[in-house]
Amino acid sequence: MVQRSLVEHTKQLAHLNGELERQMSERQRAEEALRQTEAKYQSIFENAVEGIFQTTPEGRFLNVNPALARMCGYASPELLMQQVTDIGQQLYVNPHRRTEFMAALQDHASVIGFESQIYRQDGEILWVSENTRAVRNEAGELLYYEGTVEDITDRKRSEQALRDSEAKLREQAFQLERTIEELKYTQSQFIQTEKMSSLGQLVAGMAHEINNPVNFIHGNLTHAIQYVEDLLGLVSLMQQEEDRLSPETQDFMADIDLDFILEDLPKLLTSMQMGTNRIRQIILSLRNFSRLDEADMKPVDLHEGLDSTLLILQSRLKPHAAFPGVTIVKEYGNLPPVACYAGQLNQVFMNILSNGIDALEESFHATPLSNRESVTMPTITIRTEIRSDRVFIRIGDNGPGIPEEVQRKLFDPFFTTKPIGKGTGLGLSISYQIVVEKHQGQLECFSSPGQGTEFVISIPLRK
Repeated sequence: MVQRSLVEHTKQLAHLNGELERQMSERQRAEEALRQTEAKYQSIFENAVEGIFQTTPEGRFLNVNPALARMCGYASPELLMQQVTDIGQQLYVNPHRRTEFMAALQDHASVIGFESQIYRQDGEILWVSENTRAVRNEAGELLYYEGTVEDITDRKRSEQALRDSEAKLREQAFQLERTIEELKYTQSQFIQTEKMSSLGQLVAGMAHEINNPVNFIHGNLTHAIQYVEDLLGLVSLMQQEEDRLSPETQDFMADIDLDFILEDLPKLLTSMQMGTNRIRQIILSLRNFSRLDEADMKPVDLHEGLDSTLLILQSRLKPHAAFPGVTIVKEYGNLPPVACYAGQLNQVFMNILSNGIDALEESFHATPLSNRESVTMPTITIRTEIRSDRVFIRIGDNGPGIPEEVQRKLFDPFFTTKPIGKGTGLGLSISYQIVVEKHQGQLECFSSPGQGTEFVISIPLRK
């Protein structure tokens, strides 16, 4: 009995011993596998190209790999962990980025590709991209943060270089476009100036050619009137002795209605004299308008230039078709001779007055026929005055006015509200250049829809 119990006990011990050996063998294999895994991950940790880290929630390193130490400019991971005790304040160029980073981690389990700038130990600034996750225990309590860091400085520099290059190309494109516009404007302005110069030469030439025969006619009319008065006196004496005239003479006097001739001929000659005076006035206005003989700045009568311009525009001011014409109101001040480029200022007057007439005509024709009788008479008012040391010329109309968005572009080259082929968009632009650049003056537009428009030219008085 004792012997059998001993045998059973021995078997149990042998079984337990075998089980223990098996467990020890399995544990040894597990420990070896764990050592191999640890060695594997330690090798990855030590030899990774990217930086790897573990940090406390307060911002201290728990563990870093050599790559991160090298990235931050430290000789070893130990030195980095020893010297950097506050990641947000010591490493981040902008500590607020660290605050944003931590806030993102609190809102999400992980943060991918968070970009920021950090300092190296030598003060150099790097761009880095971080991938981080929060590690928690089974109770959900935060233990630490772990993640990787990639140096993206070269990529950022390339992106910045690309942006700089794009910006430079955009600037070059803008400058090229601006240069093309300036060349286009200069070319158009040159053509316009040449046209005005050619027109001025043509006008001056025609005025000269017409002036000579007109002066001849006008000068001889004075003598002709005197001769006719003498002849009419002679005829009057002959009529007093009508009974002594031959029947043939008396019949001829009756046939030609001598009494009517005696009454109408002086009127006819006076009318001819008025006509030649009018032609001479027009010729003078044309010569004053062109002012080819005054290429330099000279003192001139601005009222004379305004009147010459109005005379040239006279046909547009008169009633025609259904249009009742334009009334001109002159409120001229007492101006001294003003030093200016007279021909160019006359061109400014022409452009502004022509635009005013166009606006008045368009507004009138746009008014329904049933309402035209109540429309105020189209009027342009010209005022001149001196204030301080400047001369002001105000040209206003009672037209429809100019919208604010159009006023902002009014003096831009090639801007026009007129139909294609009717306006070049250069009139006011050239006028602005003449007043501002040539005369160091100002050209302004004041207008409100339905309240008319006024252009104000002001130029300095020069001694």
